[in-house]
Amino acid sequence: MLQFDGSWRFESPGPIEPAVIKRFRELIDRISGQGHRKSVFEHFKSSFASAAGVSCFPSSDTSWASTDLDSKMDEASANSPLFIEAFYNGCETLKAANPGMQLPDISHLNRILAEAGAGFQIDPPNLVATRAHIPIAVPAQPPSLDAQATLMIDRALQASERALADGNGRQAVQEVLWLLETISTAFRNSDVLDGSIQGRYFNKIIGELRQRGRGHQDQILQWMMTLHGYLSSPTGGGVRHGVDLKEGLALGIDEARLYCNLIRSYLTFLIAEHERLSRHAA
Repeated sequence: MLQFDGSWRFESPGPIEPAVIKRFRELIDRISGQGHRKSVFEHFKSSFASAAGVSCFPSSDTSWASTDLDSKMDEASANSPLFIEAFYNGCETLKAANPGMQLPDISHLNRILAEAGAGFQIDPPNLVATRAHIPIAVPAQPPSLDAQATLMIDRALQASERALADGNGRQAVQEVLWLLETISTAFRNSDVLDGSIQGRYFNKIIGELRQRGRGHQDQILQWMMTLHGYLSSPTGGGVRHGVDLKEGLALGIDEARLYCNLIRSYLTFLIAEHERLSRHAA
């Protein structure tokens, strides 16, 4: 068993890269050539099933064992650390039971992880994160927003995290971008800036706030508008109006995670700014 942040066992920091699944599966095929193929498939199938938290039953023959192994690997892929640990544990226990069997060493596994940009390296007994996986925190109960707004924030953030864990970057960004647009409407409240914010949509509302902002506020709001515009554009993120089939760019999971964290930081800023203006009005 590898040692890593215990919270990752219950809340995935992100799915494993598809290239790692492919390369680890190829390794299992090579390992199985040294012994009884079905037994090797069943061995790793059990390891990945445990990582996914699902049941595992013996397959009827070698072909089904191979197919079922693919299925268990796919189910375990939603959680990178557990997926890596499942393969590592499978190799270690197989080696203990079959001392003469040749298995990939740690440097080989780490090369696969590095080439795939998995964000982890194995340093027994530890699994080390090589990039940040922790989402930027957003206030759980914004003091100047009502209970309904707080509930919407919580649901949208959870939906975004689930989408990231499932490898659906576009949906993850859509959830927090929608939330950014929604929270901006809180500034139309009559208690904020004497009710002078009249815009009904994100760009208008943020544009009016910029007119009243100074220094850092003005720059932050400008960055916010730029990011919103880029992600909405068919030739940018394409998360609102579709992607231009000729000039659009694919949104990878790493880019999606970055955009989600950027938007979460802007959400934190908007919530804090709303609270500041609400206190000032009172």
